[in-house]
Amino acid sequence: MAEVPVETAEVPVGAVRGLVGAARVLERASGELSLAQYRVLAAVAAGDERASRIAARLALGRPTISATVESLRLRGLLTRDPVDEDQRAAALRLTDDGRATLGAVERSMRDRLGQLVARADAPAAVLNALSLLDGAVDGYLADRAASGRPAGKPSSTPEPGGREPVERR
Repeated sequence: MAEVPVETAEVPVGAVRGLVGAARVLERASGELSLAQYRVLAAVAAGDERASRIAARLALGRPTISATVESLRLRGLLTRDPVDEDQRAAALRLTDDGRATLGAVERSMRDRLGQLVARADAPAAVLNALSLLDGAVDGYLADRAASGRPAGKPSSTPEPGGREPVERR
């Protein structure tokens, strides 16, 4: 899909605030998992089995992915198995409890998202847009990883009006 640049001024602040608010609602619905833990379990369930690949795909730093994987392992939701061809690597796998927890959290998050979207003027359109955004996020993170730029860092492209991008903390 071709990338169509969108000027910052064209993105309504309400869209940003809506996504941030929705993320907060979903995190509260996730109960026993943080969003970072959910993302790691979902990535392993989708077939990613190496922490380094998951970190790159999810734009997480090595310390974050290591701590998240270890906390999931200690809770009995993931296993770390050696990889024959690479002594430094470990294959991550969901345990039965991990699959059950992921399923329960996803049901809860889907239910909460359904409640949230039902309040919109066009619920089906919102769900379609969110599904499209999922693919766009994956593509964005893949492009950033391929270029060697961390996903959270601004690019060297100046903002509209010629200002340099500012990283806010």
